[in-house]
Amino acid sequence: MGQVTTKQVMEMFELDLISGEEGIGRHIPISDISRPGLEMAGYFTHYPANRVQLLGKTELSFFSMLLPEERLDRMMKLCTDDTPAIIVSHGVPVPEELVIASSNRHVPVMTTPMSTTRFSSLLTNFLESQLAPTTAVHGVLVDIYGVGVLLTGKSGVGKSETALELVKKGHRLVADDCVEIHQEGENTLVGHSPKLIEHLLEIRGVGIIDIMTLFGASAIRTFKRISLVIDLEIWDQDKTYDRLGLEEEKMKIIDTDLTKLTIPVRPGRNLSVIIEVAAMNYRLKRMGINAAEEFSKRLNDVIAQDTN
Repeated sequence: MGQVTTKQVMEMFELDLISGEEGIGRHIPISDISRPGLEMAGYFTHYPANRVQLLGKTELSFFSMLLPEERLDRMMKLCTDDTPAIIVSHGVPVPEELVIASSNRHVPVMTTPMSTTRFSSLLTNFLESQLAPTTAVHGVLVDIYGVGVLLTGKSGVGKSETALELVKKGHRLVADDCVEIHQEGENTLVGHSPKLIEHLLEIRGVGIIDIMTLFGASAIRTFKRISLVIDLEIWDQDKTYDRLGLEEEKMKIIDTDLTKLTIPVRPGRNLSVIIEVAAMNYRLKRMGINAAEEFSKRLNDVIAQDTN
């Protein structure tokens, strides 16, 4: 899981720092954002202090109606050692009591001209992407007909060469050798390349090639949602491979189960075409068209007729 500091948020959204600059390096542990309406009324029993606090017109208009001693008390309770930041939206002037409390507790107070709803949505999306669970997988990620296909297998099995052939056919490379994956929401995995090897592909005997330079910007993607895993392995004569496709094998990455296909590799097999067909067949299955099940149904009907 990544880490986000208040300073990163300030720079990302070009926020104006008003006070509490000593705490600008505080870490933001979760993506949830709090709008402390009940806290302005004095109810702090379940106050989520470890969240970014977002104050809008509603909270501050109510706050202005409080007595002077109540206003300072509320802000002192709002600023805790766990509070990563307090942000005031709509460009509303920051109350003096908040400046005093934030300076005392070293809690950064910032302002944004954006509306509360708009800023809350943007900040939540940013924090979720930065704080999402992450992992790295040895493989190649390619966008094939809009399907994110993760090619895995032992080193030297031909993953990069297959990816190169797919790029030549008009598909797009996302990452080679190392695929960094983070989970964006439930059952959603997004893969991208490490910055060091972005757009690069390693071909044994040739070396490292730059896909964007050779094939143009249309041949690469910065990131892609992963939908299908295809494991390439050297053909084993003693192993029985799936010939119908009725049963789906799964591979778990972080907390998401992905459909996995195992494709045996041996001379004479056109892997790029097989993988293209696998991606198209995956899309058809998600649309409710399953050739394997249709064949099984026809076979059962024929057997039933012969029996009768």
